Amino acid sequence: MITRTEALARLTAPGEPHELIETIARGERVRVFANAPPTLRALYAAARSDQTFLVYEAERLSYEETWRAACRLATALREDFGVRAGDRVAISMRNYPEWVIAFMAATSIGAIAVAMNALWQPAEMDYGLRNSGASVLFADQERLDRLAACEEIAPGLKVIAVRASTLSVPGARRYEEVMARPEALEFPCEDVAPDDDAIMLYTSGSTGHPKGAVSSHRNIISALLSWELDYQAGVLIGVVAPPTEGAPQAATLLGIPLFHVSGLHAVLLASYRPGRRVISMYKWDPDTAARLIEEERVTTFTAPAAMTGDLVEVARRTSRDLSTLLSVGGGGAPRAPDQVRAIDGAFTNARPQTGWGMTETNAIGVGIGGQDYVDHPESSGRVSAVLDIRIVGEDGRVLGPMERGELQIRGTSIMKGYWLRPEANAETFVDGWLRTGDVAYVDAEGYVYIVDRIKDLVIRGGENIGCGAVEAALLEHPDILEASAYGVPDERLGEELGATLYTRRPMSEAEVRTFLESRLARFQIPRYVHFEAEPLPRIASGKILKRQLRQEAITRLEASVGAIQAAK
Repeated sequence: MITRTEALARLTAPGEPHELIETIARGERVRVFANAPPTLRALYAAARSDQTFLVYEAERLSYEETWRAACRLATALREDFGVRAGDRVAISMRNYPEWVIAFMAATSIGAIAVAMNALWQPAEMDYGLRNSGASVLFADQERLDRLAACEEIAPGLKVIAVRASTLSVPGARRYEEVMARPEALEFPCEDVAPDDDAIMLYTSGSTGHPKGAVSSHRNIISALLSWELDYQAGVLIGVVAPPTEGAPQAATLLGIPLFHVSGLHAVLLASYRPGRRVISMYKWDPDTAARLIEEERVTTFTAPAAMTGDLVEVARRTSRDLSTLLSVGGGGAPRAPDQVRAIDGAFTNARPQTGWGMTETNAIGVGIGGQDYVDHPESSGRVSAVLDIRIVGEDGRVLGPMERGELQIRGTSIMKGYWLRPEANAETFVDGWLRTGDVAYVDAEGYVYIVDRIKDLVIRGGENIGCGAVEAALLEHPDILEASAYGVPDERLGEELGATLYTRRPMSEAEVRTFLESRLARFQIPRYVHFEAEPLPRIASGKILKRQLRQEAITRLEASVGAIQAAK
């Protein structure tokens, strides 16, 4: 049996499909795939076929039909809306087929696709549109109504309404009207290069507004081919099952939003080269997911730990045939070891997969799967072949095996930078290395273990919540004098959001949540709210002692659970 290092060397050698070479990209020497498609448009073109691509309820589109729809829309964007290379085209809707078509159209003519968080409320939506400078917005009815609730719509913004019953935004044009033009079999000619900007995904920071992470075509495609390489290496070393000869078309279930890097990259974009069928859900529901897996013979499912846990429970309590499922993947926050074992035991053929990545890394970083994951359930895996990692101490010293420090990463898939945020870029990048804000250690075999976070973030079911933004929203209330937001452990979601408040007068949790509804997305509103009659404790520098407040919240939660159990 060969080692992973030997397998990677064999698979990336000269002449191999995943051959790696060194080149200069944006002034840095990086490892790239010699045979990679140069742009996303080339990726789409190579996938053209009559095989089914997108499935949404009763709708089915082949790869060829999707290509032609995207070509028609791209022509409309260029000729009717004046979109040119470098312009920003925003998409804010559920995972409809139109989301994919709009993304393909924008990225194929050199525009930057801005995948907006569909959970944003009006103020957040307005910020994203103004910050990105989007010239066109694709939005469904829910997002149209939120845009209409903004005090003023960003000047010059053209809106295309998707599946809308009412045009609540003045001047909006229906998608069907935009597409009512002669068919186009090719995209409008545009000179797009591998290192040109392709996407902007907003990521929650520890303070203030979210930041638009901008990545190039090369960044994204390097991530896609990195997953292919890791899979083939797993087959060679015997920890992942090899593909079956003559197997029917593979299918993947899209249960997470496409504005997430996991949904966009690991599910949608990773489906083009193998020609997978993508089954999209209106919203997450585990029973619906199990039905779709059975009916569509789904082979892969990728989701945060909470959704995976939901599906494991359905598998245990129903008689649905989920035997076609071969892989249950995840990412972001580490899974609990018990869930890794539960996945391995709940499904007939599916093996667990996971990885650690960020929006800023285009979802890759380290990965692990199959028996390797079962044997190392607390690890997030080993580093991608196109990336380098290091662990750095508080004094800036690079640490050795088993020493804990900040995980830093560099390489081909790392984003180009944050849109219009030079101060954030200066803070995030150190001599070409991306500071992740995660505390980790690497063992002697190269397995990475994520153990804590430096950044003031809560990861709730795969959603990053910046505590600073929540605190800022709370402090807008005239009777909230001090606020501290933090994460508390949650068995299903990994973490839930809590907040401790010092208020001018007695307040109720309901009053606080109602106040936040128009200011924050639903997932950002604290589940646990505690009130103090005295100013919150602070450290010598004057900062609120958040660690103490978090521990007090955990103690209260444990006492509450204990009381409920004792009463049964």
